[in-house]
Amino acid sequence: MSETGLTGQHTRKLGTWSVFVIAVSAMTPLTVVAGALPLGYGQVKEKGIPVAYVVVAVVLAIFAVGLTAMARHVPNSGAFYAYAARGLTRPAGVGTAFVALLAYNAMQIGLYGAFGVAAHNAAAIFGLKMSWIVWALLGWALVGFLGLRQIDLNARILTVLVCAEVLIVLTLDAAMVGHPAGGSVALDTLNPGLVASAGGISLLVAAVAGMVGFEAPLVYAAEARDPRRTVARAIFLTLGVAAVLYGGSAWAMSVVTGPDRIIDEAAKYLNDLFFVLPDPYLPTVIVDLARVFFATSLFAAMLAFHHTVARYALTVAREGVLPPALARTRDDVPANASIAQSALAFVVLVIFAALVLDPTTDLFFFGTVSGGLGVLVLMTIASVAVIRFFRRDARGETRWRSSIAPWIATVFLALMLLLSVAFFGDLLDSDNVVKVYLPPLAFLGVYLAGVRWARRLRRDRPAVYAAIGSGLPPETAGATEIPPQRLNGSTPTTDRPSPARPEQADKPQAG
Repeated sequence: MSETGLTGQHTRKLGTWSVFVIAVSAMTPLTVVAGALPLGYGQVKEKGIPVAYVVVAVVLAIFAVGLTAMARHVPNSGAFYAYAARGLTRPAGVGTAFVALLAYNAMQIGLYGAFGVAAHNAAAIFGLKMSWIVWALLGWALVGFLGLRQIDLNARILTVLVCAEVLIVLTLDAAMVGHPAGGSVALDTLNPGLVASAGGISLLVAAVAGMVGFEAPLVYAAEARDPRRTVARAIFLTLGVAAVLYGGSAWAMSVVTGPDRIIDEAAKYLNDLFFVLPDPYLPTVIVDLARVFFATSLFAAMLAFHHTVARYALTVAREGVLPPALARTRDDVPANASIAQSALAFVVLVIFAALVLDPTTDLFFFGTVSGGLGVLVLMTIASVAVIRFFRRDARGETRWRSSIAPWIATVFLALMLLLSVAFFGDLLDSDNVVKVYLPPLAFLGVYLAGVRWARRLRRDRPAVYAAIGSGLPPETAGATEIPPQRLNGSTPTTDRPSPARPEQADKPQAG
């Protein structure tokens, strides 16, 4: 079987481990544990963080059942965009693509704030002191360089970084659980009732933000060795790791301080709570090493998200929806899309430095939480798209995969989205009108802009409009795609929109 990559040329395919590592890197366990969890305790001031992450992991696992089923039939690097276009309508697909680009850019660029601070703190251990923006720009330069290299090279680099950060998280967790406040291990923060409040509900979008990246395998479906199995295995493995590391680490912090003191302690040590708490019980070299790994974990996340954004942009541009220049590749690497993402990140970093804004709260926390809200929008749209995609033809999938699980996920995701928007100010711990309303309105605005742009394409460029969701250039969208029987052994079906009948495109793309 010929192995083809983004450009249709021969390339090495990614196995489950490589895709799993990329996904875990995007979720960046140590970044969430050391960066987001302390902010949740100290800024949002809620104790239900451990149970919130577990609940979200379970909901996303149910969501992933239908999602991975659809991925077997639509191995497209556009992921949520492609699913919306194929399961709903082409205009909905383009709107979803615009939301995805904004959300993932917010996540990726927001991480530079935390990386700058973490690298500054890690370097201070060795007596080197430089401003956070200097470190952020150094990280930006390296991400930009590696973003132009082959993905399998990046996967090997990420493997080393991910293994190191998971090991250090487990080590620090063990030290905290092994030294409980008062001499007994408390389970208070695992009480599900803690999320049944305005503040508790606001934790859910924070948990979703922490889980962002679990869906990264979908973006690599076209580059996977076995799209049928690789994507599903990588997604479920990633969610399992997230539930254990995030929920377990948040609980471990409350054990060592005591449930009644965790919020106060977190408020005092927003930037380094995860390192301060186990410090008395571990050799100094271990804690110092953890601070270094915190910076490298943030770098791994920035690199993983950079690749995700570049592939999204390449897919949408290749279909003609975005400027064709973004679809140009070099050695099977989305070079121009990668350069464009780097340029946007550079501009934002310079603006933040010039305005002397706080890199932790104004860039990292606001950026990643806002991006998390955008990804929650994407998942809700994708869940509805899965239902519509399988409504007329289950395509050999079981009723659980094609209907029951997607319906359960849609109800929960829609509820979480509505509650997250309603309590977004509580999550940000801010009454700043701009901060509270800008993200929801921005995502709504870009979605509507995408829908309008798609309708304009239908009128002015019907060939481009017909190619939306196909993953192929307009001139070849009518050519034969990967036969479904090669993906799942089922009877051949027509999965792509028909370029010959664009007037039918506003109907659900059910097959």
